[in-house]
Amino acid sequence: MIRIDLDVMLARRKMSLTELSQKVGITMANLSILKTGKAKAVRFATLDAICRALDCQPGDILIYEDDDV
Repeated sequence: MIRIDLDVMLARRKMSLTELSQKVGITMANLSILKTGKAKAVRFATLDAICRALDCQPGDILIYEDDDV
């Protein structure tokens, strides 16, 4: 399972979800879906914009967890 750890990066960068939404040009609703882990997919363009705004790597946001553990 892939988990999206957006909360951690937002806290590290001391940025609110609203501020990220404005910088990236993604609606609060769509960012909230990502943040809560309810997203089924993420476009590379969206991931690129988030990483650019948060000055991070995709691996800082996307975490793999084994379902069997």
